[in-house]
Amino acid sequence: MDTDTGASTDTGTTGPGTPPAPQVWPSLRAGDARALIRFLREAFGFEEVVAYGEGEFVAHAELAWPEGGGVMLGSDRPPAEGEEPWPGGPGTFTAYVVTADPDALHARAVAAGARITSAPFDTDYGSRDFAAADPEGNRWYFGTYPGAPRPSAG
Repeated sequence: MDTDTGASTDTGTTGPGTPPAPQVWPSLRAGDARALIRFLREAFGFEEVVAYGEGEFVAHAELAWPEGGGVMLGSDRPPAEGEEPWPGGPGTFTAYVVTADPDALHARAVAAGARITSAPFDTDYGSRDFAAADPEGNRWYFGTYPGAPRPSAG
């Protein structure tokens, strides 16, 4: 931490108690955020990092994906005065989550009562995928496709 500006000087290294390097964190709102957190942990294996709020209200939660990255979520609520409304209400979120073993994750999701919207299948581009909906109606796609190789810098 740069003590003059308050800006982080982290170079991307992580250790216990150190935030991860910058990443993309999709965000969603939930009608029942506490129940959604429980479901995402049980059915898919997300790990709760933090959940701020009191009672059933969740102001902000972070769920880490054990294989990298994660999602942020909170309880649905009206916008603060002067703010624009949240663009997607509960049940409008979709995400593709990379996993090394989609078949085992599919079995876990089924055992936890997840609604499977697409059984495991092999894609034309070499991925093994399946899809499920959470209790809020959000769609989760899981598969082995890590993305295309990035162009080399130069």
